[in-house]
Amino acid sequence: MVHPSDSKAWKHFNSVHPYFSAESRNVHLGLCIDGFNPFGSFVTPYSCLPVILTVYNLPLGMCMRPKFMFLSMVIPGPSSPVRNIDVCLWLLIDELTQLWSSRALTYDISRKQNFLIRAALMWTINDFPAYGMLSGWSTHGKLACPYCMENNKAFTLTIRGKASFFYCHHRFLLYNHRNRKNRKDFFIGRVEKDVTPSCLFGEELHDVISEYSDIVFDLQSGKQKFPGFGFTHN
Repeated sequence: MVHPSDSKAWKHFNSVHPYFSAESRNVHLGLCIDGFNPFGSFVTPYSCLPVILTVYNLPLGMCMRPKFMFLSMVIPGPSSPVRNIDVCLWLLIDELTQLWSSRALTYDISRKQNFLIRAALMWTINDFPAYGMLSGWSTHGKLACPYCMENNKAFTLTIRGKASFFYCHHRFLLYNHRNRKNRKDFFIGRVEKDVTPSCLFGEELHDVISEYSDIVFDLQSGKQKFPGFGFTHN
């Protein structure tokens, strides 16, 4: 993969939405978010989150340059918004929805004419804690893995009781991979026979989430835990 357009996700998106890919001037976007301390010192705890949109309809050497990375908003501190980040992103979500469904009148300087442009948010780029905020999936505890979910093989350490995923990644290898049978360097006296857990599609995830109809979106909503949290889901 040389450019994001070579990825399977990009090609799959174009095959599902051929009317979008037919117009080469439509924009593919990536959203990046991360927290940092603007004071440069952890003595004064403060968490500020910039939200940056990146345009991928550019050559590889240009799409990651600062002048083509748009700072759409800054979520101020002093603390992280955590699960209430969807409230802070409300305006941005509305704009992205409009660019996808209703389109926007734009001027093409090369052809010297107006046209209706669409934009699609392809993916988000963030670390694991920010992933938890954007997706609503808690990244703490034994069910922290968003791929394995309740089928994970995490265990609790005897000392301090922390969750460990040390022996969970070998089942993602091919079933005939030699390291599955390596008892010396990876699994001490153990052969990995479990298959890779299946990943849920968007429709399947939507069916699961739709069972929780009393989700409150508000800055003062507080912690919301639903039946089975920490046991069957996160």
